[in-house]
Amino acid sequence: MNFYDRNALGALAEPIRKEFHLSDTQLGGLTTLFTVLYAVVGLPLGRLADSASRKKLLAAGMAVWSALTAASALVASYPMLLLTRLGVGVGEAACAPASASWIGDLFPAARRSRALAIFMLGVPLGSGLSYLVSGPVAQAYGWRMALVVAALPALVLIPALLRLPEPRRGAVEGGTAAGASWRVLLRIPTLWWIIASGALLNFNLYALATFLPAFLTRFHHLSVGQSGWWTGVGSIAGGLFFASASGVLGDRAIQWRRNGRMLAAAAAMAASAPLALLGILQPAGAWVASLVLISAAYGGLNMYYGFVYAAIQDIVAPALRGTTMALYFMAMYLCGASFGPVITGRLSDAMARRAAGPAVLTEAAKAIGLRQAMFVVPALALALALVLYAGSRTIARDMARRDDLLTIPAAEAL
Repeated sequence: MNFYDRNALGALAEPIRKEFHLSDTQLGGLTTLFTVLYAVVGLPLGRLADSASRKKLLAAGMAVWSALTAASALVASYPMLLLTRLGVGVGEAACAPASASWIGDLFPAARRSRALAIFMLGVPLGSGLSYLVSGPVAQAYGWRMALVVAALPALVLIPALLRLPEPRRGAVEGGTAAGASWRVLLRIPTLWWIIASGALLNFNLYALATFLPAFLTRFHHLSVGQSGWWTGVGSIAGGLFFASASGVLGDRAIQWRRNGRMLAAAAAMAASAPLALLGILQPAGAWVASLVLISAAYGGLNMYYGFVYAAIQDIVAPALRGTTMALYFMAMYLCGASFGPVITGRLSDAMARRAAGPAVLTEAAKAIGLRQAMFVVPALALALALVLYAGSRTIARDMARRDDLLTIPAAEAL
């Protein structure tokens, strides 16, 4: 539901753009400002996830983001829509630190890739369902009703969440270091590489989430309902297959060699680049081939979670998992996700003006501009592969240091 509500505006981009007369830069700005606030608020919430009840923190966050998603249906202007999206960002910032910390205390390292990959199926499932439902609902009843529908599942999920048992911190490690300072994290070289990789990944994923339905509508001439539906189908199919595979492969890779997860992640990102490039290069009207290729690239990018999120927990102490995820999310959202939509939108506007020349800016020129802007996705996928490979060269030493910290008294870990 976190990603369902977050990506609802992607399926609704075209009707919102036309109602409020927005540029692609303004559309991208909705996601950019959301992610900036999400990143900043996430750090104190991550610290809270290491000391307070993760269950209550997650339930409170869900209540906030769902209420603000529903409130978005009442807006009468672009600034009002922007304000409600900022509120959604505050609520959603509680999700990742609390959830990752919780899962880390349920599964040992050898099984953690699969567990985190299953959890991160929420990304393609939530995103896909958002497109599948929001596009057709907007086509039939308007984009405002689609946002109301997006908020409704919280009425069931919050009570269910509050009934779950919560494990103690460090339950599966048997080590201490409970009082380790967050400053320890800054001395982990692999974490810096992982943060850089997260920025590149989220630039791409947020650019796709914001503009892929619009690309299918403008360039391949699908309706809003069709583009939302087929984007959802592609996201779920590609995401489920590849993300599930990353869980199995990640747990095998760590048994093969200590840096196996990072090497596998680098290979998956490298394979995603040509798929995205071929998908974008398909001619107008060849939307089936374009969607299949881009969905496969999207699925490959989603393999990142099963590999890299488990690698993060391999290099940090249990008592710092929530803080680590919050620090990681803050950096990658501020440096990646916040730029993905707005820079892609800015490129799209610039390329559209270039395509139009001295003539009036037409919808045809906007379609060409958006297509050209999307070539940033395969380029950054290659850069992402290189960054992950660099991280694979330092992770074995960082894992050994983390194992040493778990065997010494907490006071010495400071």
